[in-house]
Amino acid sequence: MKVKTSIRFYNNKPIRACYNEETSSWFYAAIDLIYAFVDTTNPNRYWGDIKRRNKQVFANCVQLKITARDGKKYYTDVLNDEQINELLLLINRNNENVRNLIKGLNNPLDEQSKLKAYELYDNGLLKDIEVGTTKGLQQIHAFIFGGLYDFAGKIRTKTISKDGFVFCDARYLDNILKQIDAMPESTLQEIIDKYIEMNIAHPFMEGNGRSTRIWLDQILKKNLKKCIDWSKIDKNDYLNAMRKSPLNNKLIFELIEQSLTSKINDRELFMKGIDYSYYYEEVE
Repeated sequence: MKVKTSIRFYNNKPIRACYNEETSSWFYAAIDLIYAFVDTTNPNRYWGDIKRRNKQVFANCVQLKITARDGKKYYTDVLNDEQINELLLLINRNNENVRNLIKGLNNPLDEQSKLKAYELYDNGLLKDIEVGTTKGLQQIHAFIFGGLYDFAGKIRTKTISKDGFVFCDARYLDNILKQIDAMPESTLQEIIDKYIEMNIAHPFMEGNGRSTRIWLDQILKKNLKKCIDWSKIDKNDYLNAMRKSPLNNKLIFELIEQSLTSKINDRELFMKGIDYSYYYEEVE
């Protein structure tokens, strides 16, 4: 079965998902669903009991080899949409919001752009972008959000803010971006400084964080032969570090430095990075 992997999150608990291209359907790790929705100290045993008591529903559930917390792949019971609905009924969590959250339907636009972000790896576009430049960032943004936002890939002409922080005044944005393009990127510190400045510039009306994290990884790959394992960076730690980064870049530097890996050509690591990048943007 040819699959793509993804991750959903419920109260910071990951739910591994696999997309079967042959049947155009999603499957979800049963043990992760139990872990996310049931108050139990032994989710494996809990799932085993449910499966045994409801053989007619779950006896034929598919097993797929997916990555576990220790980084190794194991065959794991996965459930289709019908089986998920049955499971949610059994654990008294069968409501529309929960189902939509699991299936990534709580924000259709985000889900569509995430699928397009996955394609960046497979279609070879990342090999053609101008690494470390505003133009390269525009290329990434245009691909991910093309057809979803009419401003995909376009530098904003309005001044924007978030949580009380005002990003670069649109009147000066072109000049600021030229300065960022010229910033050095030969060391980790220089690359992070450049990333922080691009975040402060926030060149697009929406989708800055998701596109700029991909942009950052490409700079690291080109200059240091490293990339970031985003799954090692806690969401709250990352957001807190980025909020403080305009005045103090120590926190974000330490988070990134501790999460670097040499697996720059690992497809699964890239896909997992997209999942976590989108998770950082979810409002809780």
